[in-house]
Amino acid sequence: MSARTRLILAACVALGPGLAIAAPAGPDRAATSAITEQCAGKEDFSEPAPPARLYGNTYYVGTCTVSVLLVTSPQGHVLVNSATEKAVPSILANIRALGFKPEDIHWIVSSHEHFDHVGGLAALARATGAKVALSAPAAAVLATGKVDPADSQYTDIKDFPIAPVKADRILTPGAVVQAGPLRLRASFTPGHTTGGTSWSWQSCAITRFGTRCRTISYIDSISALAAQPYRFSDHPEVVARFRRTFAAIAARRCDVLVTPHPSASNLFERMLGEAPLGPKDACKRYAAAGRKRLNASLAKEAAESRK
Repeated sequence: MSARTRLILAACVALGPGLAIAAPAGPDRAATSAITEQCAGKEDFSEPAPPARLYGNTYYVGTCTVSVLLVTSPQGHVLVNSATEKAVPSILANIRALGFKPEDIHWIVSSHEHFDHVGGLAALARATGAKVALSAPAAAVLATGKVDPADSQYTDIKDFPIAPVKADRILTPGAVVQAGPLRLRASFTPGHTTGGTSWSWQSCAITRFGTRCRTISYIDSISALAAQPYRFSDHPEVVARFRRTFAAIAARRCDVLVTPHPSASNLFERMLGEAPLGPKDACKRYAAAGRKRLNASLAKEAAESRK
């Protein structure tokens, strides 16, 4: 980060309730191009990726396949998700490479309680001194470090323990996590896991037309994935939970959509300018894809039952 940029950030003030600090520009296409080049053909959850500005004071600091975002202000930062334990050194290095100090992170929040998204949470909390905010179901899983036996993917992921984490705050629907002028609002979107949580906040950029603020919507995974012998048709309460989540997400106006796995929302392509950064129907299409997958799983299970 240049000296000029630091002066701009230091001089900026909060833009009002729920608004973030102004930052110099929109997506950093050169940095995003470096991500796509380095990550070509990489599928491992821990594969390091270089950092890139997403929009304004929001930066991508995750891996090739797992989204981790740093939301910054001169009064402190918030980290959204933590990827795997193996990825922690690269996440910390990315934060420093952007010119920020990991110890200035005040809060770490998460999407859902699977090792690829919270495996590094304990290590990052130790390294930064940040507090952790979680939904009650996610907090229950992370307190033990063991996968929930009711998880639809339990038999596939139970061999990946998560380092136990004690939540500093248990979230309620609509809760706001604050660091200086930053305001990140939580919404519960269960389905993929019981504790699934989505986040939204305002990120602002200085453009040639003046300061422009956009809402970043970090929407949790909504894929209906099952590992044998789990069958969604045997769990109507889970199916109903999914359908409520699909409806809630479809009704949202997602300005800039980010998903826990960047490929699920073509994040890098949008950051490169190969597609609109914030299409108006982003959340509607994301929800439709999740609904289609669940319906396909239920149809497959029904067909297998008739054999």
